[in-house]
Amino acid sequence: MTQARAGPPGAAVHKLHIVAVGASVGGVEALTRLASRLPGDFPGVILVVLHVGAYPSMLPSLLSEAGPLPAVHASDGQPLEPGRIYIAPPDHHLLVDGEYARLSRGPKEHHTRPAADTLFRSVALACGPRVVGVMLTGQLDDGTAGLQAIKACGGLSIVQDPREAPAPSMPLSALEYVDVDHCLPIDAIAAMMVTLAHEPAPAAAPPPPRELEREHELTTTGQIAMDEIEEIGQPSKLSCPDCGGVLWSIKDSQPPRYRCHTGHGFTQRSLGNAMDDTVDAAREGRAAARQRRRLPRRRSRRRRRDAGSPGRQLRTARRDAARTGRSGGRAAGVLGGCH
Repeated sequence: MTQARAGPPGAAVHKLHIVAVGASVGGVEALTRLASRLPGDFPGVILVVLHVGAYPSMLPSLLSEAGPLPAVHASDGQPLEPGRIYIAPPDHHLLVDGEYARLSRGPKEHHTRPAADTLFRSVALACGPRVVGVMLTGQLDDGTAGLQAIKACGGLSIVQDPREAPAPSMPLSALEYVDVDHCLPIDAIAAMMVTLAHEPAPAAAPPPPRELEREHELTTTGQIAMDEIEEIGQPSKLSCPDCGGVLWSIKDSQPPRYRCHTGHGFTQRSLGNAMDDTVDAAREGRAAARQRRRLPRRRSRRRRRDAGSPGRQLRTARRDAARTGRSGGRAAGVLGGCH
């Protein structure tokens, strides 16, 4: 792992001030602890993605209560200010456009929205060497390709020590496929963020790979010309579990990654997981359909059982009439004694 970086001699420098954090399973506890270890005068902007899907999230209030930095769900077009934590709202990707936050309900990545890869890729292209990407606890491998993008654009990467992570898959994937700068426990990550936020960073960034720009365009707009998608991948025999379109295998990607023409993205592992979810949902749908088909038949059998055959109906009517006659006789006797 590399430990430092420096620009060319005489290159202009400025403060590193963008920290992008991704987390999934176990992320609430990890993020809360991280927020509690940061100082109130932290000079950088902190952007956070936690896999919450479309479910309501109380993460801003939890992080605000845990530490001195105010935390909010980002809003579209909001200026990014140092010393604040901006969190991707439920069912929205968090992006960066210059010094502003942008929100998108663009294609899901790894069958989820918000996703760490989407944020990391966006901030890498927007801010280059001013970025530190932080990967915390989580399942599968969201964030790995995003950290690669940050590194390709001159940024730095920090990964939580997987021995400390409740769900070590995401940190382990990053350590396997990314030239990680620092692998640390949560408390040390906070201290490293403070150190890096005060260090100068080269103002000049290496030009971003063209393939990265194309992929970012696809994931944010869901639209790209066929000749442009051919620049980043080649068609596979797999179909997208989110939309059913053909999946394209991203060239030279490690771990292997796939995208469809509308922008849904997967690694090999997240694709398998999404396909399992699709199969389970289809199985549940078929079971529910069988139940719906059986319900009218059950009701019909119940009505026939309650009504009985014509002979049974006649016997029941005679029995009821006889009972009514006996009851009427008793009633007449009682009334007769009332003169």
